Formats: sequence, structure tokens, C-alpha cells
Amino acid sequence: MHPYYQHYSVSWELNKIQEQIESLENWDVLYNEAIVGAIRLAYDEDGCYLRDLQVSEKFQNKGIGAAALSEVQRLACKAEVAHLRLRVFKISPAYELYKRTGFTVDKEDDRFYYMSKSIAI
Repeated sequence: MHPYYQHYSVSWELNKIQEQIESLENWDVLYNEAIVGAIRLAYDEDGCYLRDLQVSEKFQNKGIGAAALSEVQRLACKAEVAHLRLRVFKISPAYELYKRTGFTVDKEDDRFYYMSKSIAI
């Protein structure tokens, strides 16, 4: 994530990021029993907001991100919310993953695509 923040000259303050992380629902992404990433979720009346999906670079392009998104959808269904939402840097390769897994762009600005996906509860 840090390279994307640098690209857009967005502040990367570790203490502020840690504070935000602590307020979220956090899950480890596992592959062969090793932690290879993280999922961070927030819920509100409009649905589940995927605040962060990270997969270590070494483990990308192996279907792990898609599997993690399936788990996010399962968690959202369990929470009985109808929508998943996220934002992704326009230069992030994750944008293609989100499109492949059914997310659509609702709006965009100079840095981000704001995407959502309806889910069956």
C-alpha cells in the first residue's frame, strides 16, 4: 500500500494507521497455515466496507485474493448486510480482481475507484 500512498502524495502516518486498524474487524489471510495477508472490515447501516485486503506480493496471482473476497462475502452475509463496498487506488492491480469478482464502479475521483457489490443474504 505504501507505494500507492507515495504515488499520490498521501500521508503515511504509522501511528494513525495503527489507530484506524484497531477500530476495524481484522482477519488474517492464511495459505498453507502461514499468514500471507490481512482483511480489514467495517460495518454500517449500508453494508460491509472492505477497508483493506492485503496479500503479500510473493503470494499474489495464486487465487488467494479471490478466496479472501469469498470469505469477506460470507462474513457480510453472516452479518446480514446487502452490500459490500470498497475503494481502490486507480493504479492498483487489485482493481481487476474486484471487477472479476463482481464489483462495479459507482464513482471515481483522481485517485480512487469506489466500488460495490450486492450480495444475497
